Amino acid sequence: MPDNGHKFHFKIWRQSGPDRPGRLANYTIANVPPDQSLLETLDLLNEQLIRNGDDPIAFESDCREGICGQCGIVVNGVAHGEKAGCTTCEVRMRDFKPGATITLEPFRATAFPVIKDLAVNRSAFDRVIAKGGYVSINTGAVLMENAVAVSKDTAEPEAPSVPVPKDDADRAFDAAVCIGCGACVAACPNASASLFVGAKVAHLATMPQGHPERAPRVRSMVAQMDAEGFGDCSNHAECEAVCPKHISINVIAQMRREYLRAQRLAWGE
Repeated sequence: MPDNGHKFHFKIWRQSGPDRPGRLANYTIANVPPDQSLLETLDLLNEQLIRNGDDPIAFESDCREGICGQCGIVVNGVAHGEKAGCTTCEVRMRDFKPGATITLEPFRATAFPVIKDLAVNRSAFDRVIAKGGYVSINTGAVLMENAVAVSKDTAEPEAPSVPVPKDDADRAFDAAVCIGCGACVAACPNASASLFVGAKVAHLATMPQGHPERAPRVRSMVAQMDAEGFGDCSNHAECEAVCPKHISINVIAQMRREYLRAQRLAWGE
C-alpha cells in the first residue's frame, strides 16, 4: 500500500519528576497521516519508544473530544497550539507543514508544578472550586432534615422552575462552558487564573440560584486563588486568545465587580 503519511520532528520536554531538571529531547516519527491528532501521534511515538526500551512520554488526556479539559500542552509556544478555539486533543497533524519541527512543553506556572514530562498538577483549580464554585442551597419538592421529610410548603422550589431572562441565561452559559483546562494560566505572563475563576464566579452570580452565596463565594475563591500562587491579571488578554471555549475577559471584570460588592457588604456600606 502507498504511504500517504508525512515525517515530523519533535522537540519534547522531558522531566522525570517535579524536583528533577528537565530538557528538550529530539524525536522523529514518520508515516504520520494528516488526519491523525497530535495526541495520537504521541501515542505512536510512545509505542516506538517502548519498543526501543525507552521511557514513554507522559502527557494528560481523557475524552479526546475537546470536552473534559484534561489535555494541555504548549505547542510551538502557544497553549493548545496556534489553532484558535480548540484543545490539544483537537489539533491535527494537517495543521503542521510536512517535515516541520514541533516543540511540545508543559503548561508552565508556579501553581501547576510538573509531575513528569508534559503532565502537570492542576489540583490548584480543584481547591479554588472547593471554596465556592458551586451552589450549596438545597432545592426540591421534599427535603430531608434530620431524617424527617419536610413538607412541600417549606421546601425550596426546583431550580429549573425559577424563570431566568434569556440574556442572563446566555451570559451564564457563556461563562459556564469553561472546562478548567488551565490554558489561560499557561498563556498569561503573570500566570493568572483570573479567567478561570472569573468564569466560575460570573456563571453562578448571573443565575438566581447563585445569588444567596454571591458574596462569600467570590471572597473565598479569590482568596484561594491568591493562596495557590497564581499571579494577578494585568489585562494582557492572552487568556482569552488561547481559551478553547472563547470565554471573554468580560468575566474578569464581572468577578472584580462581584468582589468589590462583597467587600462593601462586609464593610457595611
